[in-house]
Amino acid sequence: MGISSEGGDLLKRLMSATALRRDVLANNIASQNLPGYRRREVQFEELLATALEKGERPKDLDRIEAKVVADWDTPGRADGNNVSAEEEASLMTENRIRFEVYAMLLRGRNSLISQAINGDR
Repeated sequence: MGISSEGGDLLKRLMSATALRRDVLANNIASQNLPGYRRREVQFEELLATALEKGERPKDLDRIEAKVVADWDTPGRADGNNVSAEEEASLMTENRIRFEVYAMLLRGRNSLISQAINGDR
């Protein structure tokens, strides 16, 4: 087991998922006036939670990848588009907060590792 195993790798993957989500949300906003466009969303945290509920081991979680899926559940307008700019903006704020929390946790983890290596110097 290396220094950057499991917890750090998972945090990096969570940060990658939030970066992908940012791009998907931005594309949704850019496509809000495109007839027939269905908003997209990123699934990652949900997939991790489902795997953990099923009792999968942490090392088995490495196979889980972020997925971009079309939202067919949200009703569309008359032109078939189902993007709400307000909702997407709210989701972007939530996503930014998630990224900041993941980054803070990763910095804290790295700081603990650094302290363990360097002692109290």
